[in-house]
Amino acid sequence: MTSDPGHNLAIVAIGRNEGERLKGCLRAALTAVRTVVYVDSGSTDGSADFARSLGCAVVELTSDSPFSAARARNEGFSVAIASNPGVRYLQFVDGDCALIENWLDSGRAALDAHTDVAVVCGHVREIHPEASVYNRLFDLEWRQKPGEIEACGGIFMVRPEVFQAVGGFRPDVIAAEDNEFCVRVRRAGRKILLLDAPMVWHDAAMRRFVEWWRRARRTGHAYAQVADLHGASDERYYVRDCRRVWVWGLVVPVLAVGFAPFTYGWSLLLLLAYALQFAWIFRYGKQRGWAAGDAAIYAFFTMITKFPASQGMLAYYWRRFQGHAPTIMEHKES
Repeated sequence: MTSDPGHNLAIVAIGRNEGERLKGCLRAALTAVRTVVYVDSGSTDGSADFARSLGCAVVELTSDSPFSAARARNEGFSVAIASNPGVRYLQFVDGDCALIENWLDSGRAALDAHTDVAVVCGHVREIHPEASVYNRLFDLEWRQKPGEIEACGGIFMVRPEVFQAVGGFRPDVIAAEDNEFCVRVRRAGRKILLLDAPMVWHDAAMRRFVEWWRRARRTGHAYAQVADLHGASDERYYVRDCRRVWVWGLVVPVLAVGFAPFTYGWSLLLLLAYALQFAWIFRYGKQRGWAAGDAAIYAFFTMITKFPASQGMLAYYWRRFQGHAPTIMEHKES
């Protein structure tokens, strides 16, 4: 990766108590461009001071408004544009990731070649997939077919004028804010492109089931909130995902267990549907060329993720009923 001679690319990194992972993230960013903005959401591990020591522009979000990745990226974007008005491309990256060499050149080249494309992203690779079953799961989930896509994660390169035109991220969307942003980009007539190129090394550093459960619960919250915003559109965004969560995470187990006393236990046979679901997802993994162990990991967690996701959906609707603003949902201890 080389410095951009025209200084027309800026990087916005966001983080909260990322520790050593943030150090790798910022060092990789600073070897690529001169305009690097780090936005911190209430870290207590000295992240902001470290970023300053490297020469990054630092934004420390105050607690008067709820922390969220959306809010952090919006703040970082504003600072990056103000400090370098000539920016033609802006790369977002999370503090637990490090940009891979040559990605920025690939991203810029794609945007230059496709004027109808507003957002480009590349492959996310898990740096330690062998460290835990959860890291391995993430590594499998990152694998997507390149080409035009409906939405991407929060790590991507965007044209600043399009980002501003659609209003950036919605700060009240606390999870899947990237998907919600991409819906509005596509409605504006622009495209999102996944390149067949490595973009970042991701360090999930997840080793406990409870962390995975919290992350899956946040996913359910995201489904409910974004479906609430865009589910009535023609594409019915996230509506089908919500329906699957309701059926497998709540309806089937409630019917199976709740009616067991009245059916002499026959209703428990409904639980065999999970075995069929596992077999179907396992077959899908094998069709993608995965090893049997990887396909089994993916099938098992895809199957059981409906339970914490249903909790997240219920949490969203309960907050909405009470009139409470959504707040950050962390899956790790700060």
